[in-house]
Amino acid sequence: MFGTFEFGLPGDPRQNRRPGLRLWLLGVPTTLAWAAVGWSGALGLLDGFRLMSLNRVDAWGPDGGPAVSLVLFFSVSITVASSLGFAMLWGGGMSLRGMGVGFRASSLAAALGIALGSGVAIPSWTPPEAVGKRLPSEPWTDVDWIVYYEPYLVPAVAGATALVMIMVLGRAFVTKAEADDRAQALAQTGRQVIGEVLGVEFTNVWVMGNPRFTVQVRFPADGGERTVVATMITPPLQAPARGSTVKVTYDPRNPDTVQVDPDPADRAAGGNFGAFLPPLF
Repeated sequence: MFGTFEFGLPGDPRQNRRPGLRLWLLGVPTTLAWAAVGWSGALGLLDGFRLMSLNRVDAWGPDGGPAVSLVLFFSVSITVASSLGFAMLWGGGMSLRGMGVGFRASSLAAALGIALGSGVAIPSWTPPEAVGKRLPSEPWTDVDWIVYYEPYLVPAVAGATALVMIMVLGRAFVTKAEADDRAQALAQTGRQVIGEVLGVEFTNVWVMGNPRFTVQVRFPADGGERTVVATMITPPLQAPARGSTVKVTYDPRNPDTVQVDPDPADRAAGGNFGAFLPPLF
């Protein structure tokens, strides 16, 4: 009954084909900002909590002035880093696939920056007043020992996350590049004809206010008429209807590889507008 909304724009493979440069340009300051977050967060927040957890209850007492300043620096840093990360989200291109790459790239910048910043902060963590016991003589638990090694665990976990994100992002870049290459080749060498819509099914998905459809299209090819099933995202007033026409770009060597776009000259499009009106509530 209710539609699904996706945050993004329909991808045009002929635009924003290589977002890698923008992501790199945004990635450097984003990583540095997250490094500032990791450094100030480690020394301004985690260091004090660690001391209070182990054996110093007054870690933020009268001598806590520098820690308070680091907390303020942390607040500013995380605001800047989050803003740059949001910019990276759009740096991959104005499409669902591009935003997925941007999200992975911003996640990598965050993990790598925190690993670098917290790693630099390792020598500056305040040593506890006693190792292995709480003052005056209560022994540490296993959790206390984990907290004790927190200066090393934070950069280690962030670094491992960064390695995973590097592999995920690398695979995403390869997949996106291959898809873009196929789309570019289809746009350059493919043949464009007018096809007839035989069947339409609304997928119940909206992309930035535009409905997505699965369409069955018949079009003339070199070896005779062919019928394929493809997806298309259109403005509501250009929505396909049974009997309407669409523009079909197909690969002459593999006619089943097609790209379907609305036909601006078709007056039958939009005839089933009421069937996919977005929910009002």
